[in-house]
Amino acid sequence: MWGFAPMYFKLLLEVPAPDILLHRIIWSMLILVVLVVALGQFAKVRKALLTPKVMKILLISGLLLGGNWLLFIWAINNDHLLDASLGYYINPLLNVALGRIFLGERLRRMQKIAVGLALFGVGIMIVSYGQVPWIALALAGSFGIYGLLRKQVDVDSMPGLFLETLLMMPVAIAYWIWFASPASNMFENSTALNLTLMCAGVVTTAPLLCFTGAARRIMYSTLGFFQYIGPSIMFVLAVFLYHEPLHQERLITFALVWTGLALFSFDSYRHFQRNRKARKAAMAADA
Repeated sequence: MWGFAPMYFKLLLEVPAPDILLHRIIWSMLILVVLVVALGQFAKVRKALLTPKVMKILLISGLLLGGNWLLFIWAINNDHLLDASLGYYINPLLNVALGRIFLGERLRRMQKIAVGLALFGVGIMIVSYGQVPWIALALAGSFGIYGLLRKQVDVDSMPGLFLETLLMMPVAIAYWIWFASPASNMFENSTALNLTLMCAGVVTTAPLLCFTGAARRIMYSTLGFFQYIGPSIMFVLAVFLYHEPLHQERLITFALVWTGLALFSFDSYRHFQRNRKARKAAMAADA
């Protein structure tokens, strides 16, 4: 679903990116209210609300998430889908680096090589184009730091997203009142445009719910491979459907990042298998 999200946002080319974000926040909020009540998550929401430290972190993570959503929408509707794809390819490798820097997590040899390949690929783009691929790095960075912050708070994904979206609501409503374009006036829009804008909530929450459900049903190592499906679909859409230019230097960057991800995935799978065998051996010894 994440991979095909650009096709949805391309339907809203006439609407400015901040206005699309506004609707994404508001309609997501309504869906999350229903889900929190229906699934009995309000006690977890209340517990987080009464914990100032948790709310401070969720405020920052919510701002990062909103910024990530806004940049993603802008990138798609300004023909930078390849940059968005690159950003989400880089994200898993950036997470490894952030874990090393801020959490003191040790990197295995293949992880170091994978991160190095990604950095080398980005360096090629900087040298070739004379500019930093800021869209890709900003998307990867904002989502990477978002994930790092969420690791610091003991809040489940749905209550956490509910509170982050709730904290974004005052900004969204203020923008709607004072700054929104005529395209956000739902009394003057066509029914088709209004329905498309309302679907922003589904586009936001449905992939999250599917991911959460999958995480409970399949091995984590298998789930890790699925995170590359989204940017891969974006890459195909950008090149073959929207005909964004894929210059040689950019292709080399993608190739280096793909190689790094292949090494990263292989290393993660091998590490997972070793740990599983070690646990089985320990259980057999105890028996």
